[in-house]
Amino acid sequence: MSEDSLPENRMPVIRVPAMHADQNSGGSIFGGWIMSYVDIAGSIPALERVRGPVVTRAVDSFEFKKPVFVDDLVSCYAEIASEGRTSVKVKVEVFAERMDKGKTTCIKVTEAMLTYVAIDENRKPKLLPDV
Repeated sequence: MSEDSLPENRMPVIRVPAMHADQNSGGSIFGGWIMSYVDIAGSIPALERVRGPVVTRAVDSFEFKKPVFVDDLVSCYAEIASEGRTSVKVKVEVFAERMDKGKTTCIKVTEAMLTYVAIDENRKPKLLPDV
């Protein structure tokens, strides 16, 4: 997969436009805004696999590769990378579609790996259900 095009044959779990209110003083989108969407995007395949609630246990890696700007259309792709007894690791890739003078370019802007833990009704870790 290229870092200058959206992944083929995959659907993003989240797509959202970057807005003026999300901008930092440096002129790009605040990193915390991107991090929050990465966490939400990562939780979606985890929730589907666990078939119940999960909590974010760890952000194992997080790399801001390129800046995101106002009016970029941000797409988050997430897939389970591995499983433990009570947890799943999810890889999240974030792409920005940038429109300028009628031309759209696409770049990978962020990549992260997060760990989610399945929890029971008492908020204690529970075993993953059989597939």
